[in-house]
Amino acid sequence: MPKPVAVVIETSGSTGVPKRVMLSRDALLSSAAASVVALGGPGQWLLALPGHYVAGVQVLVRSIAADTTPVLLPPGHFDPLVFAEFAERLVEPLRYTSLVPVQLARLLDAADDPRVAAVLRRFTAILVGGQAIAPELLARAEELHVRVVRTYGSSETAGGCVYNGVPIGNTAVRVVDGQLEISGSVLGEGYLGDADRTADRFIVEHGVRWYRTGDLGEIDEHGLVRVLGRADNVIISGGEKVSLDAVERVVRGLPGFAEAVVVAADDAQWGQVPVVVRAVRAAGGGAVVGGAETGDGDLAGVAAAVASALGRAARPARVIAVPVIALLASGKPDRHALRMLAAAPTDR
Repeated sequence: MPKPVAVVIETSGSTGVPKRVMLSRDALLSSAAASVVALGGPGQWLLALPGHYVAGVQVLVRSIAADTTPVLLPPGHFDPLVFAEFAERLVEPLRYTSLVPVQLARLLDAADDPRVAAVLRRFTAILVGGQAIAPELLARAEELHVRVVRTYGSSETAGGCVYNGVPIGNTAVRVVDGQLEISGSVLGEGYLGDADRTADRFIVEHGVRWYRTGDLGEIDEHGLVRVLGRADNVIISGGEKVSLDAVERVVRGLPGFAEAVVVAADDAQWGQVPVVVRAVRAAGGGAVVGGAETGDGDLAGVAAAVASALGRAARPARVIAVPVIALLASGKPDRHALRMLAAAPTDR
């Protein structure tokens, strides 16, 4: 029987198709309770994400459950020095915040400032989710003795329900036909005004309710969950399937490409091709204007690395330079806008 709805969360729409997820009070509190156990105890939170997305809502719910007063970062451009100023207002012994990877990257870039570095080390844990985290970013955090917890989940699961690959609370994860499915008390009630989508994504088997995530993944012999990318973020290039998420993982491991985004572009010869979008600065510190293509050397190096790891069909066709990567309010890349930028046909 459906539970009363406490909150409706509109998804970020990073793929261009936002949905309105209904969450019950029980699901929100179950998520908060599981998080407390996984993190080592209740504490005080710094809200650095929009309050209308699930990660922001959960910061508030966890604060209510812990009976602590959250510190709210002012809205607007994310500034590491402003973050440090407000983080210094946390007074409880255990301190937490929830970020997306681009925010963590900016904080680590600013960690040459002793004040920023000290603030980051004071956090009991910094939860980072919403998208894949580059190994280079995690390594930098570890070098600075900053405790980062990788989270996986969605609005449909009341936020992160897998921490560092381990399901928390009573969350269970399985793989069906290569895709991850999740069960547990954190599941949402479905999609507001969309019974068909609800029936497609939330199923019941042998009395157990499961959410079909649409994410490709695997579970290793130790029970650790590994997310491989979106099932719908796959293109056919030259007759071969290519996971854009897999291409992006390889590209982000290259020097200077840690925040690059890989999107699809139509191509007369190959059907579709991967295109890399990266933020760069012009010589002298000025911003690159428009969506200029970078030099042949960049493309050759990126294409060779991707082809070596994933095969020739996965090679990016272009590397486009932009002043900044377009972001949604949630901090995730605006992949729809970046696809529009990469839409011009190209030869390979």
